[in-house]
Amino acid sequence: MHRHFVCNNRHFAGAFNSGRRRRKIDAVDRTILSILSREARIPMKSLAGRIGLSRSATAERVARLEKAGVIRGYRADIGQLEEGQIEAFLLVTLQRTPSLGVLDRLTGFSSVRRVSSVSGQLDLIVEVEVASINALNELRNEVAQLDNVEDLTTSIVLRRDIERG
Repeated sequence: MHRHFVCNNRHFAGAFNSGRRRRKIDAVDRTILSILSREARIPMKSLAGRIGLSRSATAERVARLEKAGVIRGYRADIGQLEEGQIEAFLLVTLQRTPSLGVLDRLTGFSSVRRVSSVSGQLDLIVEVEVASINALNELRNEVAQLDNVEDLTTSIVLRRDIERG
């Protein structure tokens, strides 16, 4: 399990409001943000030691960055809970839209995690999580046979490179 901090400024440049006055992000702030982006759970004492400030000065800087919205939060990034789980996307084209019947049926599958209606050539993106390739094939076959499903393509998630909460 990893914890990530969420920052609203990818390059950590610019300025932010700190109380009444506008404060520029300096090199120390950038170092704090860089460390937190890799190690969100770092103890304040360790962070202070790495940037060369006292623990109270470091805590004050982090608090200012949080208050200004530069640091928007900390979150747990939970990996795969069970070794055998397979995540996949079912890319569905419907004969006609909307198709509430298909959505109602998809709700009944416990392995369906999220369904998104999208624009373009596809109509639905169905995110699923199953225990095996056989279970994925069975689910895929059931979805493909639903009334109003014209075409279905399956893409298995090999890994998640970037995921934001």
